Amino acid sequence: MNRDKVTEDRKKLGDFGEEMAKKYLINKGYTICHEKFRCPRGEIDLIAKNQDDLVFIEVKTRRSLRFGEPFESVDIRKQKKMIKLAQYYMNYYKISQVNVRFDVVSVLLDESWDVKEIKLIENAFY
Repeated sequence: MNRDKVTEDRKKLGDFGEEMAKKYLINKGYTICHEKFRCPRGEIDLIAKNQDDLVFIEVKTRRSLRFGEPFESVDIRKQKKMIKLAQYYMNYYKISQVNVRFDVVSVLLDESWDVKEIKLIENAFY
């Protein structure tokens, strides 16, 4: 399989997982403010309001547990990057005096891309 095909498949998988996560979060009472917020520092998958919190959400999707749970790939490097992206977002939109939270949504699919499990980890890191 060539590199372009692998990249395309990963993007499709990620996009599909983000769509499933978005529906899941809306059902849980989240209000989605932004999807795929892009800036010079990178991208935040989802930004939402949940009660009084502004929530920055990383979505990880996998089709097997061969390499562990999807959420396990949100390592310290990714966490630091998300914090910087959140700071950029808040500065850009001049947001202050708000509770901020970082959640991770873990989406596990089967080989047919049916959702096997969605896990929400609230306050995944600080």
